[in-house]
Amino acid sequence: QVQLVESGGGLVQAGGSLRLSCAASGRTFSSYTMGWFRQAPGKEREFVARITWWRGSTYYTDSVKGRFTISRDNAKNTVYLQMNSLKPEDTAVYYCAAAYKDGDYDYWGQGTQVTVSS
Repeated sequence: QVQLVESGGGLVQAGGSLRLSCAASGRTFSSYTMGWFRQAPGKEREFVARITWWRGSTYYTDSVKGRFTISRDNAKNTVYLQMNSLKPEDTAVYYCAAAYKDGDYDYWGQGTQVTVSS
């Protein structure tokens, strides 16, 4: 069982930055691929970024490439999402998720609100 707790959301002006953190419980964090997803009002939840468990390879949705960076600190059981050059369309609830090795995302956090004002 893995429990995930996100933090770092808030209100920021367009062009600003935020860093989200997701702290995970458990002793096998390094065996989990970690992902960030977001859900804007009236829209479906969408993939934002992920970092794999084995090589730490990273993947991003096109709309955030070059602006967002996902990273992980296995010693701290934490995954981060550095968000720069934020746009109003980045406004959403951001969720952290964990997938054991190459499996499905079975564990989800409660979400953290990010609001970008124009």
